Amino acid sequence: MNNTIVLPKPHRPATARINALDVARGIAILGTLWTNIWIFTHPWGMLGYLAGSTTADTSEGAAAAQLWIMALSQGKFLALLTLLFGMGLAIQHSSAVRRGARWPGPYLWRMTLLLLDGAINYILIAEFDVLMGYAVTGAIVAWMILTRPKTQRAMIWIFGSLHFLLISAIALLVASLPAEQTTGELTGVSPYATESFWGLALFRLDNAVVFRAEPVLIGCLSIAMFLVGARLHQAGVFRAEGATLRRRLMIVGAIAFPIDLALGVWGGIAGLLVERYLVAPFVALGILGLIGEVSLRRGTDGWWSRRFREIGRAALSCYLLQNLLAGALFYGWGLGLAEHLGEWRVPLTMVGYVVVASLVMLFAHLWLRRFSYGPVEWVWRLGTALVPDKPAAAPQ
Repeated sequence: MNNTIVLPKPHRPATARINALDVARGIAILGTLWTNIWIFTHPWGMLGYLAGSTTADTSEGAAAAQLWIMALSQGKFLALLTLLFGMGLAIQHSSAVRRGARWPGPYLWRMTLLLLDGAINYILIAEFDVLMGYAVTGAIVAWMILTRPKTQRAMIWIFGSLHFLLISAIALLVASLPAEQTTGELTGVSPYATESFWGLALFRLDNAVVFRAEPVLIGCLSIAMFLVGARLHQAGVFRAEGATLRRRLMIVGAIAFPIDLALGVWGGIAGLLVERYLVAPFVALGILGLIGEVSLRRGTDGWWSRRFREIGRAALSCYLLQNLLAGALFYGWGLGLAEHLGEWRVPLTMVGYVVVASLVMLFAHLWLRRFSYGPVEWVWRLGTALVPDKPAAAPQ
């Protein structure tokens, strides 16, 4: 007797292009955890991370190792995830065009649901949520994608330039300040160690202005990256004919990568801003090209590719789960390990990353053996079904 529960599956070709997209999503999700795990293991959480990513117990050698490890992921997978959201938007738009459905229509409802998911994630799980920002960006770009390609290219340059000017001005300001004004040691009792699950949720609400600053700060970048992702999808970055495009992306990433590492390791706070918000997006383009090239050359049926694909298929569920698991390990409402890492914080943070990533990978594998979608994705489908996908109005 077969006890497998199969939810209705959407029609989609089992092509390398789609599989490569799922692989990229899976890598991006676990890559954001690589960056965010240092926030979870800081005794003061996000507040401590903003004041200084290393702790007083960290030796010089361990601090140097931490900077190198952090620099490898800082900003790159966030940018990759942003590109992939833009590609997803382009796929949704193409599907609507093929069906003759109205646009943006139901897509705006999808972004409303994403905004709700992000609010839940922010309040209950992690204050560095990106979903709320993506929801707003997606709603804006959904209209922009209706414009001509020339107009879209112009908007990429305009919003990219505005972002460059903003981050450059902030980095110059930070570089001009004395070191004691850009770093500091928090005193007293950390709410991340003492507050209950609900108490920490109220703490996030009380500090929403500080914790929600990054989505506003990178608003122009997000719009530009969504548009870039949409353009890359339309140009066939995951198709066989996109070989030249992928090669160019990899060259861009290879040039940006050493600059990115140098800024992250030796650039101080100002260098970190430039690395995360200006250089890392170019590295992300290289990662995207590399994933596409490897997926098309070697296929996506290897063990690691299948695991990344599973996470990519349940990306939203896995993103929420990994944040929840990390909080349960390191915050006071869970095991509270962050308060006890001390001088072993760097190696134990990496152990924590492997544990959480492995659990997320195991969850995605076991869940998708029984169901067709991740749990949050399934709720999403129920929510989107509430809005009928009406055909587009006939031209007058």
